[in-house]
Amino acid sequence: MSFIARIRNNKDGAAALEFAIIAPLFFLTIFTMIGYGIYLSASHAVQQIAADAARTAVAGLSATERKSLATSFIQTSTLDYAFINKTKLTVDVEDDVSNLNQFTVTIVYDSSELPIWKLFSFALPDEEIKRYATIRLGGI
Repeated sequence: MSFIARIRNNKDGAAALEFAIIAPLFFLTIFTMIGYGIYLSASHAVQQIAADAARTAVAGLSATERKSLATSFIQTSTLDYAFINKTKLTVDVEDDVSNLNQFTVTIVYDSSELPIWKLFSFALPDEEIKRYATIRLGGI
């Protein structure tokens, strides 16, 4: 058997070669899934914080008082969400212009310190997470 025929029929190392070709894409996909999981967890936590702040702010009689209540809720509460640093939260409470019987609490979170931005992965969402919660005044 000639040297060329022996090389062509030799299957030693084929799995290592296939792994070397596929592994970078596989790990890139895994890191992206981890990154999006962290981001979605932080995004959900920001939405929950917005809803809790809105429930707290409903006791306020004016827009200023509602904003004060929502801000103090975030500062004094024991927020125990993974990946959320409450000093990076920005709260805004505004009356709804189109409907004076409701107001909206907006929470903006700067997620630039999340570990996902250091991962080598596919495209990731914006570093600023912005969520809303709208409350109707005066009951039903």
